[in-house]
Amino acid sequence: MHIPITVISERNRAFRQRVQVDGLEDLYGDVPTVVGGDGSAPDPHDYFDIALGTCKAITVQMYAKRKEWPLEGITVTVQRDDSQEKKGVYKLDVALEFHGIEDPEQRARLEDISHRCPIQRLMTTSTVEIVTRLV
Repeated sequence: MHIPITVISERNRAFRQRVQVDGLEDLYGDVPTVVGGDGSAPDPHDYFDIALGTCKAITVQMYAKRKEWPLEGITVTVQRDDSQEKKGVYKLDVALEFHGIEDPEQRARLEDISHRCPIQRLMTTSTVEIVTRLV
């Protein structure tokens, strides 16, 4: 089992939250001003999208390193379409930009590998069970 992530509401106003992940710098979450937040930090949807983008980038980098391909870096842009989220449809468009890889076959292979990142599999093929309890 992993070390828990702790979310703490520290302000007596708005909705900004401090997120503690053991041994790492604190993160913050908030909501946009249009729904009563300060808009001072990514919102929960942003973190969901960030998880996918960072996982794809890391997965591609690990593969390229193992293959000793000349990948110098990767830029991943995740664009959300949540216009139908209430109907159960949440769309993410992911654009990959590989730096240092010019070979079309290597680029295609890296794109394919990006689809295998653990977070994409979690988002698209797993059943997630959530237990919420009072302490």
